[in-house]
Amino acid sequence: MNTNSFNLSALVKFLGRDDWALHFEEVMGDHFWPVMDEFGLDHEEIGEVLGEHWAMTLWGCAFEDFLTQVFEPDGKTFVDIYLKSRGFKETARSKAYLKAISTSAISLYEVSEVVPGESFLARDLLRGGDPVEVSEGTATRTLRQWEKIAARIVHVGGTNVITGGVLPYSMEASDALLEGLKEFSGKKKRSRKKLILDDDTLRLAAPLFTHAWLFDSLPKVLGDSQPLVCNSDGDDIVFHEVRFPIEVDITGKDIADRFAGRDDLRQENPQFWNWLGRPPAKGTARPGHPDALVAGVTMEDGTPVLGNLEIKGRFLVLMVNSAERAQRGAELVQNILGKMVRAPLTTIQTIEQLKAAHQGKKPSADDIPPEVATPLVHAMLDKQYRATLDEPVGMLGDISPRAAARTKTGRQKVAEWLKYLEIRSSSGLNPQDPMATYDFSWVWKELHVEDLRR
Repeated sequence: MNTNSFNLSALVKFLGRDDWALHFEEVMGDHFWPVMDEFGLDHEEIGEVLGEHWAMTLWGCAFEDFLTQVFEPDGKTFVDIYLKSRGFKETARSKAYLKAISTSAISLYEVSEVVPGESFLARDLLRGGDPVEVSEGTATRTLRQWEKIAARIVHVGGTNVITGGVLPYSMEASDALLEGLKEFSGKKKRSRKKLILDDDTLRLAAPLFTHAWLFDSLPKVLGDSQPLVCNSDGDDIVFHEVRFPIEVDITGKDIADRFAGRDDLRQENPQFWNWLGRPPAKGTARPGHPDALVAGVTMEDGTPVLGNLEIKGRFLVLMVNSAERAQRGAELVQNILGKMVRAPLTTIQTIEQLKAAHQGKKPSADDIPPEVATPLVHAMLDKQYRATLDEPVGMLGDISPRAAARTKTGRQKVAEWLKYLEIRSSSGLNPQDPMATYDFSWVWKELHVEDLRR
């Protein structure tokens, strides 16, 4: 939990006086009870699942919410009572910090222009206004461009600082929070107007920020939710290797002769063919779940590659990434080659198994060094994103980025989409990974939305 070098231990100890601990438990309940009921976990178990860091951060969110509560009959906050009784033990800066928290409101911010160890810009997505510079040492070492965070930003001694309870939000958690806030504030869910909330509403809605983060994070930690990945046909990704034994008297040339002249098989070398599909019609939304990540390969002309065929020794091997394609591809091979091959043997590998196998692989001299991999990966991404500009995108209402960028509302959506791509690209553990170092600035310029990249 980041506290900007402010020591709150005396304030926390003061909770033991009178009935303050009971009041704090009520606030804790507002933040955790709905989640505890949904997942069948008590508060301690939630902390064990998430780890000490996030347990302390969530505690900090609830505690800071408690510090903003006004209690009757005198309309004082816990901070007011504490400072009246023990304020003489605090420095002027600490007292200013505590007073600032007691009148603060949590909000959802978009991070930009991060200077590690020094500062970042924060755009308030719920109250509007221009981005403000926030002085921060610790959190800036992990914050990423365009990341969304739930936080309290307070002004102390002429500087903006963040308090201890800072939660990084995924796109899904942000959407869930916005829907919850619309309902809480009585706004129409389908209203096209941007959601703008005042401080009083945000103070009352503080527990929703904890709920949205926990409902997004707990399923991932518990293993109940894995990112959806599909191929360009909308099929679930499951890698299939289908091995056809080649009959004794059949040669590679015999197979190549049978494959020759087919539009759906493009030969790359004497022993390797790409199995091709048909390019999607312009304006056609891709099949499958709208939130799924699409894994696919295309030829230079945009034709989708459904799989590969390769002669390996005395086998013809079909490699595809779904059960549906494995069945279609096997039927294709058997229809073309007939008795030239025998009944195939199939090996199946899920994404999780592939990752596990890759993680267990020891580095070798054959691994591609970054200086070689980076230009190759960047060139591939250039090609992929240039093609995407004219294809339907789910986040843009199943229209192409170029089409969306022609309207005012569409421009805003395109900017959000590009920010999502950037943050997803930089989400790996290694900041020097070719995916993380890819520069999206040309895409912003291509779509004429570079003025929104702020």
